Amino acid sequence: MPLHRKKSLRQPGRGVDTDIFASNVSSECLPRYTMPHASSSARASYQLVRDELFMDGNSRQNLATFCTTWAEDEVHQLMSDCLDKNMIDKDEYPQTAEIEARCVHMIAALWNSPDAGDTIGCSTTGSSEAAMLGGLALKWQWRKRREKSGGDISRPNLICGPVQVCWHKFARYFDVELREVPLDNDEVCLNPDKIAEYADENTIGVVATLGVTFTCVYEPVEAIAEALDRLHNEKGLDITIHVDAASGGFVAPFVQPELKWDFRVERVKSINASGHKYGLAPLGVGWVVWRDVEELPEELVFRVDYLGGDMPTFALNFSRPGGEIVAQYYNFIRLGFDGYRNVQKYCIDTAQWLGKEIARLGPFELFYDGHNGLPAISYTLKKGNWGFNLYDLSDRLRIRGWQIASYPLPANRQDCVIQRIMIRHGVSRDMASLLFDDIKRAVDHFKEHPVSQSAAQPGFSHTGRKPD
Repeated sequence: MPLHRKKSLRQPGRGVDTDIFASNVSSECLPRYTMPHASSSARASYQLVRDELFMDGNSRQNLATFCTTWAEDEVHQLMSDCLDKNMIDKDEYPQTAEIEARCVHMIAALWNSPDAGDTIGCSTTGSSEAAMLGGLALKWQWRKRREKSGGDISRPNLICGPVQVCWHKFARYFDVELREVPLDNDEVCLNPDKIAEYADENTIGVVATLGVTFTCVYEPVEAIAEALDRLHNEKGLDITIHVDAASGGFVAPFVQPELKWDFRVERVKSINASGHKYGLAPLGVGWVVWRDVEELPEELVFRVDYLGGDMPTFALNFSRPGGEIVAQYYNFIRLGFDGYRNVQKYCIDTAQWLGKEIARLGPFELFYDGHNGLPAISYTLKKGNWGFNLYDLSDRLRIRGWQIASYPLPANRQDCVIQRIMIRHGVSRDMASLLFDDIKRAVDHFKEHPVSQSAAQPGFSHTGRKPD
């Protein structure tokens, strides 16, 4: 006698788990322009989408980005736990709101706020949004001063050195003239002595960058403030500072504590930073903090009551996940001050080690060696015919998965092309040594198989690519 009746035998397509790659959904290319009519299994859909993601680069090898690409398992779990939390709904998720407030106070204290317990600030989707909020506050404060004095308010301007594209967006979106001071000779950031040439009664403020995107150096905030003091004494122009500390805001306090760039400088009224860069949080969180509540005009704060309670909000975005904020708080309590200091110090030490090794190869001249700025290095090609340019080198390194930024400097130094390598949390000394070995192999390859006979000069200009 058979152990099973014939009708109970499992038949194909009737309760049997079909192999993913023999299923209907895998028999065709995934949809590109319209939604499919039929549903597919979660398992097959996940596998096929995941397979497409293999076409992306490996984020851990992306040393062009400033953003966090490694996190502890506990961070991944917290992000999953908060998947359904809309942080803007502070009535429904009061503890997430409390955690956000704790982060603001901790960051304010880190940046030497005069009263960190009574300061004002908020989380954002990143430092770009945070920078724009800081810029909007500068514009409103300037406008109020001009209206009080009976002055014209139709032509606001903002002074800066080489800045990230978010400031160009701010200027265009909010109708502000961006006066970007060009680089001359061997300058790598805003020269404080030039500010007086660009300032007038319509200047809403000066942006000082703590970690210039192009060169990774810190702009001299204290010297910029002193230049503005002189301008105030000579011409009566009282201009304040916003510090774009997108990356340096979570580096300098831990490894360069003696550097005065934050609220210890009286003219600094607001600061922004990326939690998802050297703040070590996952992508999607930034922070902006003002010196005190008077620096954020009340007119910019909206109050909403349709989520269940009366809630003030100041942001360009509204609904967004709370996980990144919770993960930021986790890092604060998990690492503490000493932990952040150790992480950033190891990153800086690795950057400086890599810089020394690359300088020994011969073709390269260090442009930035990892000292007195972000954990990074940059270099140019020495004069000579090396058979390649830095763009060739970037392309060659991609064969091994490395993504390294090569780009020209801003005006007036566009003829200087540099290559930049960011060292972040998760980039170990061993990983850096693997990169160095691949750079050395690439240089040896170009000796045998030169790509370009004329592009090895530091003055080689290439405008087709921009820094991240």
